[in-house]
Amino acid sequence: MKAIIETGGKQYLVEEGSVIYVERLEAEAGDKVEFDKVLMANDQFGHPYLSGAKVTGEVMKNGKGKKIVIFKYVQKTLSTRRKHGHRQPYTKVEIKSIKVK
Repeated sequence: MKAIIETGGKQYLVEEGSVIYVERLEAEAGDKVEFDKVLMANDQFGHPYLSGAKVTGEVMKNGKGKKIVIFKYVQKTLSTRRKHGHRQPYTKVEIKSIKVK
């Protein structure tokens, strides 16, 4: 069974047993999480969400992604050079079950 869930402002297509990387959740490794914003499950679509549908998963780990470098530069001025780095935090979740009422 497949489902489309929404978390962190993004949508993910998931199946039972799949592993996804989502925006950082307030959960530790080993905790169970439930996603109740289910847009589609078992070929049933919601308007915008399915009522009574839940996707459960287990948090595998929390971490940070690869570093990206942001470099801002304005030509012909020495004072306008800025270099910043950013590492996006994520949560790795394994999907355990998809339930639709």
